[in-house]
Amino acid sequence: MCNSSNLAPETDPRAQSPSDEYSLAAYQYSLPPEIIAQTPVTPRDSSRLLVVDSPTTHRHHHFRDLPTLLQPGDLLVLNDTRVIPARLPGYKPSGAQVEVFLLEDQGDNQWLALVRPGRRLKPGATVHFGPNPNQPDLIAQVLATDPETNGRLLKFEPQGNESLLDLFERLGEVPLPPYITDRAASPEQYQTVYAEAPGAVAAPTAGLHFTPELFERLEEKGVGRSHITLHVGVGTFRPVEADNILDHKMHGEWIDVSPETVAQINATKARGGRVIAVGTTVVRALEGAAQGGELQPYQGKVNLFIYPGYRYRAIDGLITNFHLPGSSLLMLVSALIGRERLLGLYETAIQHDYRFYSFGDAMLVLPEAVQGENVER
Repeated sequence: MCNSSNLAPETDPRAQSPSDEYSLAAYQYSLPPEIIAQTPVTPRDSSRLLVVDSPTTHRHHHFRDLPTLLQPGDLLVLNDTRVIPARLPGYKPSGAQVEVFLLEDQGDNQWLALVRPGRRLKPGATVHFGPNPNQPDLIAQVLATDPETNGRLLKFEPQGNESLLDLFERLGEVPLPPYITDRAASPEQYQTVYAEAPGAVAAPTAGLHFTPELFERLEEKGVGRSHITLHVGVGTFRPVEADNILDHKMHGEWIDVSPETVAQINATKARGGRVIAVGTTVVRALEGAAQGGELQPYQGKVNLFIYPGYRYRAIDGLITNFHLPGSSLLMLVSALIGRERLLGLYETAIQHDYRFYSFGDAMLVLPEAVQGENVER
């Protein structure tokens, strides 16, 4: 089933004639800076929703309209990861300031992290954390460098009785993406209302639009709800840098697709319902757990790279935000409805002043809009 190999479409496009579909330049678009959302809307479900309802048509709605757009018997699958305060200010024993940005839990109090400035933090060096320079609350030792991310493997050692996660909560801050320069949003506004499993260093942003009241209305409509966990990390936000996207290697991220979720999805499909993934992280988790040919429970790492040519096995539709140019997330959505169609929809969204990126508006790709050859029915 899933393993550490770079999972991709079954047919290798390298054996075919060259195509713009695999050129990084083909996934670029121009975005006016003023429509990059700096703060979330209130209430959350008042954000706008671009509804893609057929291979050629779309409609403009608000996220609160979701119950009228889905059908009884549909199933929403959401990522219940919770963002941890992954940005930790620290200092070297000399007193020089250091910033640690956590990327991924490696187990046994070890984390892959970016360290700034990191040039002199070689294996064996230590970083101290806490308000008292003479009595740190937490110490991290550099165990190794990581060439793939240019980061460091750190071994954390709490100096008291607090757990490591409690120390992160007290000493760190929730990181916002670099394109958000207005820091007015509260940390809780960068969490979904259903976040439970701590471990992500970035939010699964498609889920930020939901409110408890909206979930109540969806339940009244007969729309089900299930969860997976994918701890969002470098695999999600790492940029694609290879001119030929086939040369891009995804970084693995930890997922948990439970037997209960698999049973809910199978029951939904058996009775003719549709499985709607809330966010690209849910897509990667479910599709990663279905690489053996059918969806199976799975817990571990996946590094599935989805781009045009991929045939979806687990999902029927998608709720997603608007993504950065040249990102693997843009390629994932292109694999569902086609690259040219998606870029055309992005141009429509720009013309209608939709708000982009993490705190921005959303898109609903209904199953009726998905190209038939892209999904196993």
